[in-house]
Amino acid sequence: MAITITFIDPKGNSTACEGEAGDNLLKLGQAAGLPLEGTCEGQMACSTCHVIVAAEWFGKLTEASEEEEDMLDFAAGARRTSRLSCQIDLTQEMDGLTVRVPGESHDARGL
Repeated sequence: MAITITFIDPKGNSTACEGEAGDNLLKLGQAAGLPLEGTCEGQMACSTCHVIVAAEWFGKLTEASEEEEDMLDFAAGARRTSRLSCQIDLTQEMDGLTVRVPGESHDARGL
């Protein structure tokens, strides 16, 4: 069963994407052309896949690990509901999740 995730890019444009349980949020966003660099390819060694989770969804996600919290300290424009998209694997309960790519995001992939 498809899981719909809405990304809001730095310009405020919404992109609805469909994934499956187990898909990674970073990979889903990259496939949709969003400016999520993911330099470390999900190894939690950077913060270039930083997203801001909609407040109403933040508490529904599994808690960030201590390592993720440490990396978020380096994320440009981090907020209380910030997460690394590489650390979020989709579950059916996430259907309807909305995340925003912060305006401070820079994607060196040149897409």
